[in-house]
Amino acid sequence: MDIERYVNAGYVKRIESAGDLIGKEFKEAEYDLAGAKRALKDEDFKWATIKAYYSMFHAAKGVLFKIGLKEKTHFVIGLLLDEISKEGKLESRFVNDFKAAMAARMEADYNYEYSERSARELVGMAGEFLPQMKKLLKTLK
Repeated sequence: MDIERYVNAGYVKRIESAGDLIGKEFKEAEYDLAGAKRALKDEDFKWATIKAYYSMFHAAKGVLFKIGLKEKTHFVIGLLLDEISKEGKLESRFVNDFKAAMAARMEADYNYEYSERSARELVGMAGEFLPQMKKLLKTLK
């Protein structure tokens, strides 16, 4: 994986692979996904959007911890998922889903733009993303 440019740019730093941190991230991903589903049920579409993104964020962050990386900015996670996808270890749709969720979260948080339709789509994406990240975790060294 060609990540040196992200390290040199200061977007990510190398760390020891930390099993305890990986577990915590996946626990948070599960928690946020459950929260997103509850928010949908409560028709709180802004919160569903935000929680769906954070479920994906924490799952991806757990994968990065596994390969010995810690992000310093959210957007680099999408770039690193892209690198993993280029290696054939992750379908590109999951990279696209992460990037779409990040953009939707920013719109909901900063521009107060969200909808029931997009919230439902994002919660569905997050529901597929989390097991995919768990599967990916098992294939990484």
